[in-house]
This record gives sequence, C-alpha cells and structure tokens, in this order.
Amino acid sequence: MKRKVLSTLLAAAMLTGLLAGCGNSQEPAASNNEPAATTPAADTPAPAQTTPAADNTETQAAADTAADEGKVLNVYCWNDEFYRRIKDHYPNYEVIDATHGTIGDVSVVWNITPNDDNAYQNNLDETLLRQADAATDDKIDLFLVEADYALKYVDTEFTMPVKDLGITDADLANQYQYTKDIVTDSNGVLKGVSWQGCPGVMFYSREVAKDVFGTDDPAEIQEYVKDWDTFNETAKTLKDKGYYVASSANDTYRVYSNNVTSKWVVDGKINIDDNIMKWVEDSKALVDAGQIGTHDLWSDDWSRGFYPDGKVFSYFGPAWLVNFSMAADKEGSIGNAGGWAATEGPQGFFWGGTWICAAAGTDNASLVKDIMLQMTANEEIMKEIVVADDDFVNNKPAMNAMAEDASYSSKILGGQNPLAMYCAGVEGLDLSNLSIYDQGCNEEFQNAMKNYFDGNTDLDGALDLFYKAVVEKYPELTY
Repeated sequence: MKRKVLSTLLAAAMLTGLLAGCGNSQEPAASNNEPAATTPAADTPAPAQTTPAADNTETQAAADTAADEGKVLNVYCWNDEFYRRIKDHYPNYEVIDATHGTIGDVSVVWNITPNDDNAYQNNLDETLLRQADAATDDKIDLFLVEADYALKYVDTEFTMPVKDLGITDADLANQYQYTKDIVTDSNGVLKGVSWQGCPGVMFYSREVAKDVFGTDDPAEIQEYVKDWDTFNETAKTLKDKGYYVASSANDTYRVYSNNVTSKWVVDGKINIDDNIMKWVEDSKALVDAGQIGTHDLWSDDWSRGFYPDGKVFSYFGPAWLVNFSMAADKEGSIGNAGGWAATEGPQGFFWGGTWICAAAGTDNASLVKDIMLQMTANEEIMKEIVVADDDFVNNKPAMNAMAEDASYSSKILGGQNPLAMYCAGVEGLDLSNLSIYDQGCNEEFQNAMKNYFDGNTDLDGALDLFYKAVVEKYPELTY
C-alpha cells in the first residue's frame, strides 16, 4: 500500500518541459535543450585543493562509517557537473573512470541520464518507484533536482529530510534562504541542499555601450536599464544605432516571471500574474518595433549575439550563463575578448541551480550527510569552487569575502568583479510563489505567446492556446 501511495504522489506531481536550471552535459545552464557548455576564461589559477584537517578527518570517518553501511553509493544526475565538483573538491574521492570512483571502501556509481525529452526525470521516477524492492547495492542514495521541478520530489516520501541525516539548521546557517525555500516541502521540512546560488544580472556588450552611450561603466549603464520603462526607451536608442536591446523576448521572460505576486494556480484555476502580462505587453511592443527577436533560447539565431556581428546589446542570466554558455572559449566571441560587463538590470531574479537530495532508503546515510556538508557548507571548499570553476556558491561568508577580494576578477567581464552585485541580488529573492505547475505553465505560456509576437494569432487566440495546452497537461486544472 505504501508503495502505491508513493507512486500516486509522484505521478500526480509529474512535470515535463523546458527552461529548467543548470542542465547541460558539461556545466550548469538552464534548459533541457541547451548546448554543450564551454570552458570559462579565468584570470586566477585554481588553488591547491586544501580542506581543514578537521574536515578531512571527519570526511574519512564518514567514509569509514559509510563502508559499514553500504558498499555502493548510487548517484543519479543529468550531466557531469556534480561529478566534476566531487572529483575536484571532495576530500578522498578517487577516480576510476567517468562514471565510477571510490570514497574509502565505498564504490561510487554515477548514473547520468541527459535531460533531453525529459529522459532524466523519467528514469529517476521509474527507479524511485522500485526503490523499496531494490537490492541494497542498487538503491539510489542521492539524486539531483533542478528548481523548476524540485517540488515534484520534495513533496513526496522519496526524499529524506536533511535533519534525519543529522544535518542541523546551524550547519546550514550560512546558506542563502532562497536555496532552502526551493527544496522545502509543503510541511516546512527541508529536503535538500545546494552548493550553488544563481542570482541573475544583465550582461551587456561593452563595445555597444561605448558606441551608443559613450561609456561602458556598469553604474552609468544601469541608469539606462534601471526599470522596464527605462529599458524599453533605451531599446529605441539602441535600435537607432543598429542594435537589438536583447536577442529574444525569451531573454527577459524569467526576470518578469521571478517577480510575480501570485502563483500560476490558485484554488485549482490557472492564474496569469500581472507581471507576466506586463512581459507580454512590453515584449510585443519591442518585437513589433524590431528592437528584439522571438528566437528560442539555445537556438543558433539566439546565439548570434555572442559575437559582435549579432548586434545584440544584452543577455540576462546568472554567472553560469556568461561563463559557460555564451561561447567564451570561442575565438572571436565577445566573451573570449573580455567584452561583456554586468549590471543589475531592471529587476532581480534567479535562474537555475542544482540541489542534492538524499533518497529515502539509502544505505549510505552517513556518507550522504558528509557529501552534503562538505560540498555545500564547507567555506574553504566553497571558495575553491568560486576560483576554480567561476561558480557563485551557496555560502554568504565565502561570497562576501570573494566580492571584496581585489585579486579576483572575470576575464570574460573585462576584469570586472561582479560578485558584490550577485550577493546583493540573491538577498532579495522571494520564492513564495513557486508551485509544482511552474515548469509546465512557463513553457506553454512562452510557446503560446511566440505565436502572438510573430503575428500568427491575436492575444486572445494565444491565451486560448495556452489554457488548452496547460489543461491537457494538468487535467485537474480549470481556467
């Protein structure tokens, strides 16, 4: 009976779609259809991997304890990002090959299924449903989730409360609150942890800024994009000089959708927030004026703005976008020449992130606990990740220290240290309007509105397309 109940809970929460955070085959990004990532250009060499002696001792003790609990640690994920973080930063991890390693006497098996066509979630769902009957060495021990579908898993009994692993509030006190909110279930129980924070900013071309505004200084450029009305006026100025304000209307969507005041579903009825409709109004005007495109994210047309000939002024995203997904390793790109800069933009937002969940039924609870603590709460390891991997990490003291570190800068951003900007943005994030319907509703809304922006239907027709698509996906909803 319990297994049937769990199956029903998981099936009821099933989500599919695009625009999930951090999901490519190499580095964090934001869509199930994103391209392979690129290697960041770094000014600062990676530090020697050091961890305080006490942490090493604790980790070795955890590995020894875990060896008594179970001989195989099964990790489920959709790319090799977490594997590389563990390989590069977790004490006592030994590599065997790309999908196998050891921690003490425990064999680590990486079960990596790409996100394409929802394959990762489908595989994870099927395996979790067999968890209770699986042989000890075949049980999932920990798995990763993204923000857009985290509630699908944390609102079931398939995920362990972190307190049941022995992780306390004090252990996680330095983490950003929004990263906890995303993996807190409907009863207020924390079910996962993350090493990342993904606050977003506006990245803009320094050369375009100098050509149009006579400066590329972030503080001065911010005045041209400080709110949406100002941003839209600036789009006209850019158009007059032959530039697009952004590559696609889809670039700004997540900024608007992160700043809603209501949920997608209220009392079983589909609800479109006023800020989402403002995106529609603003974007239609920009598209009709030829100031922005309607390209799908990760498409070739969208990516043309990574290069000077694309004539694109700005993109919106977190650190991973400019570092790993905007061709910074390609000669001739704006990023490769250090030609981007960062400013706050019209509104704060976040995009993506990866969370570690302990699977109920794991026989390696002590080792799972240590992995969570080392990889998300060890300040020294957090600083290593910032410097070596250009990631924004989920540790306030580490990020505040790096924000004030004059030796840290981004080559891609022309020597700018943007971390103070990220730190300020992450504190203001409000995730109170998340729901299990977000991924599907966001996907279908953008699909429907593209028809409207491109002139294939009027607004009422686009809204009708949206409502019908969502109800087909979630038959329990009305509109």
